Amino acid sequence: MVVSDVKNPEQNLKELLHYYSLAPGGIRNSGNKLDVTTFYTGQLLGFAKTSVRSYSIGITETASPQLREVLKKQLNNAIQLHGKVFYFLLERGLYPSYDLSKLLNNDISMANKAISL
Repeated sequence: MVVSDVKNPEQNLKELLHYYSLAPGGIRNSGNKLDVTTFYTGQLLGFAKTSVRSYSIGITETASPQLREVLKKQLNNAIQLHGKVFYFLLERGLYPSYDLSKLLNNDISMANKAISL
């Protein structure tokens, strides 16, 4: 791996941060400290979303009725997991899904944290 390969994502984040100030509400970096709980539950939420997509694709690709039933059961479990994680975050104010300003500020904070690492 070349050093420039590692620097590319950092440069990408820096370039994208400029556009947050152009979003509705004039979002600015608030300098919030990154909460590890938020990070890991956010990762879990992303995993649950990906699982739902993957099971859905699997269901449409299988020719076996038995396997389709297993995948449907697992899809429903993935949907339930997504709901639990989403509401965990929402209830604690960690994922303000209905507040664009807070979402964008969180993105800025996480991008700056990633750059500082």
